[in-house]
Amino acid sequence: FLLDDPEISLEANPGTVSPELLRDLRVLGINRLSLGVQSFQINELLFLERIHNPDDVFQAVEWSRHAGLENLNFDLIYGIPGQPISSWKATLQQAIDLYPQHISLYALTIEPGTPLGGWLKRGLVDAPDPDLAADMYEAASDTLASKGYEQYEISNWSMPGKTCQHNLQYWRNRPYLGFGAGAHGFADGMRYSNVLRIKTYIDRINTPRLPVIFPFSPAAASHKAILPFEEMQETMMLGLRLTCEGVNKKAFQARFNRDVTDVFGSEIEELITKGLLEWADDILHLTGKGRLLGNQVFRHFV
Repeated sequence: FLLDDPEISLEANPGTVSPELLRDLRVLGINRLSLGVQSFQINELLFLERIHNPDDVFQAVEWSRHAGLENLNFDLIYGIPGQPISSWKATLQQAIDLYPQHISLYALTIEPGTPLGGWLKRGLVDAPDPDLAADMYEAASDTLASKGYEQYEISNWSMPGKTCQHNLQYWRNRPYLGFGAGAHGFADGMRYSNVLRIKTYIDRINTPRLPVIFPFSPAAASHKAILPFEEMQETMMLGLRLTCEGVNKKAFQARFNRDVTDVFGSEIEELITKGLLEWADDILHLTGKGRLLGNQVFRHFV
């Protein structure tokens, strides 16, 4: 069943939508659209091999709102090789000028085996500058706060009342179902992933193989039981990404019947000493420095 006012979100490339598609999506019940904007600078979009241009973004936003899709998120990327901070600030301002209800910011990571990874290996591009990326992140945080956006997670900002509900469910390490080819889910103490091929997914849904390996998804390709200590570790790693909510000591106790300081006391104390974590009453959360060095924090709970 659905709540009376559910959030039903869809991701889209600005270069692939049309007025007709957006109207149909709204009729189907989609009420939140996440656009992979990435940048408003044409040279950066070309470098990232995106198929859209800035004009496509403006058009997609206009069409979306005309179709009744008014709850919009923009995904933006910073730390692109060769990207000056002035270019990043310009992209951020152009995004704000379109007044999306939600903005997600991601530092570019170059993975081995990708075209960018190959360019880096051959010396065709420079590696992202982590210090410059940190400056971009802090500049964005200040700018978004001045425009009324509230940061609720390391990479996510929203206007009041427009936090992304599926984001919160994930970061709180609560159950969620994954539908579709390649989707992942977490339910009944299990993490699972569906088959990758669309045709195979459809075939499995229409004619489940027996025995079904995981009841929440007949198309699951794999599943793994999450042991209690693993769930505690994941709750720490995910929950600490929530910049204000953090990890609540009382909620942890109620969920696991364990005091978080009994389980992770030494790790917490070390990170507090390093200035990466702090307590606010019963809430353990990242410091400003900790937000910039989140991966150094999270690896303590692996």
